[in-house]
Amino acid sequence: MKPYPFTAVVGMPDLRLALVLSSISPAVGGVLVRGEKGTAKSTMVRALAGLLPGVDVVDACRFSCDPVEPDPACPDGPHAEGAAAHRRPARLVELPVGAAEDRVIGSLNLERALADGVTDFQPGLLAAAHRGLLYVDEVNLLHDHLVDTLLDAAAMGRATVEREGVSVSHAARFVLIGTMNPEEGELRPQLLDRFGLTVEVASSRDPELRVEVVRRRLAYEADPEAFAGQYAAADAELAADIEAAQRLLPSVKLPDDALRQIAEVCASFEVDGMRADIVTARTAVAHAAWAGRTEVTTEDVRVAARLALPHRRRRNPFDAPGISEEQLEQALQDAEPEGPGPDDDGPGSGTPPPSEGDAPPSEGGQEPSGGGRSGGDQKPVQAGEAFRAKRFEVKGTGEGAAGRRSRAITDNGRTIGVQPAGTKDGHPHLLATVRAAAPHQRSRGRSGAGLVVRPQDLRFARREGREGNLVLFCVDASGSMGARQRMREVKTAVLSLLLDAYQRRDKVGLVTFRASGAELSLPPTISVDAAASRLDGLATGGRTPLAEGLLEAARVLRIEAVRDPLRRPLLVVVTDGRATSGADAVKRAQQAAGLLAGNVTSVVMDCESGKMRLGLAAELAEHLGAEHVPVTEVAADTLAGAVRTRISGRAA
Repeated sequence: MKPYPFTAVVGMPDLRLALVLSSISPAVGGVLVRGEKGTAKSTMVRALAGLLPGVDVVDACRFSCDPVEPDPACPDGPHAEGAAAHRRPARLVELPVGAAEDRVIGSLNLERALADGVTDFQPGLLAAAHRGLLYVDEVNLLHDHLVDTLLDAAAMGRATVEREGVSVSHAARFVLIGTMNPEEGELRPQLLDRFGLTVEVASSRDPELRVEVVRRRLAYEADPEAFAGQYAAADAELAADIEAAQRLLPSVKLPDDALRQIAEVCASFEVDGMRADIVTARTAVAHAAWAGRTEVTTEDVRVAARLALPHRRRRNPFDAPGISEEQLEQALQDAEPEGPGPDDDGPGSGTPPPSEGDAPPSEGGQEPSGGGRSGGDQKPVQAGEAFRAKRFEVKGTGEGAAGRRSRAITDNGRTIGVQPAGTKDGHPHLLATVRAAAPHQRSRGRSGAGLVVRPQDLRFARREGREGNLVLFCVDASGSMGARQRMREVKTAVLSLLLDAYQRRDKVGLVTFRASGAELSLPPTISVDAAASRLDGLATGGRTPLAEGLLEAARVLRIEAVRDPLRRPLLVVVTDGRATSGADAVKRAQQAAGLLAGNVTSVVMDCESGKMRLGLAAELAEHLGAEHVPVTEVAADTLAGAVRTRISGRAA
């Protein structure tokens, strides 16, 4: 089937421009596309490959070496000067979220290495993407070990495979393009910073535009060939413009005035490091080439800043991406070069409209003027600044998704043993394989220097690392928690634990209980942003149905055990321990705790404060078999003293 034409995609001018600029100058660093589901992110990215100029590659080279400058370390080389070459289309290589590491970076044939003494390297997806595009759909769901691999390749421009003393390296320079839905979780900061540009996309609310989108999609599905033919001329014209901009790119000058503007803008937005300045400069040069100019102007810097800076302003995963238009214009004015720049009348002219992410975040809810145990609802209270929280982990050793919380048998980590092929393959273990094959050499008729290795001899490393867990928060939102200062402290502690869950690659869920019942406020998700948002809007009031809260938590954990059986849960109960709703409230709460005891690793965060304390949360922890932690001791040890002092001072 013909791919969907690039010029047939309706709207999304920011995304269109970002993809074009990355194609003109791969040194920009690729594009991250953030947006809700069903916004044609993947459609536009896949259509881009058809616009790129072809590349010349050495014949029979699996690593796409350039015949003019071949890689001297190419596993298929060395290539002789003037080696036969051919031209092929630029590739768009898709990296599946669940891909194994060997599929991404390539693998060595251990049997041939032992038996014949040769390095038989099978290239992976990084080799296929060299001098092309590497596309990762749902990049925020990518496993940590694959993220690390991409980081290394993006930083060095090379991929290296090392297995039991054998090392192979090859060039891997590509334009990295990722798409993601922020509702499904955020991206690791290290990988986020590697993307040169970022674009926020959303579906249009204009009925006429939506009608046109549906009309074009139905026409494409009815007859892909005919539909593509309608836009073939427009796509060819755009491809010619991109190729012309690529030829012009080396001639574009970046004057000192423009560099000063870039530095002023990056300093104004307080971005970390110098990568933002470099990416903005490269993007401005690419935009100037796209506009047909040979010198960067203020307009080029403005466009580049809008695409290169929004994702670099975030200080934690709860900060909304985006930049202030007023702040950008002020920074440009502060470093305005003398004299007006030339008019922007090239094919890429026009200032992209600010995306939704450019709008300043709205103010949070007002704090109530008082608290107490009244039956009426209290307005939401904002959390304070998050701190580094203690690490709570699940007991025992699991086999869940790679993360950073609890011990687990994983594909990466320290080697704790070996296992035969077929049980759970991983990285080959050379010494164990040699030991398994050695006793059979005579019976196998070995006559040369190499070992005679059979598939049954292969042994693989059994490794222990860390896994991500399901952290389910069960939060008391009753009137007894409604005191203004207490709820602020509780939300700050929970927000800090959410930040810790984000860093440790956990799923999170939120159960709240108040008045006469409990509800699942947030089903388990990897989006800690969503959990923080629900926490921020949490109001308090009414009695304390502790039993109902625990029973709802148990129900959620049972369902998740069926959906994701390898992801072990950690239950965090946030309460002062009171149970005041319904008949026999205390007894029912104890019975509910007994259902969870011994089955789930639990933590009780004690929110009781004041001089007169009942110790009910500590009793609940005993019934749950849980760790009891006062809210003032949630901070990590290095910060606990300072946090306790700060909280105590505020309470006084």
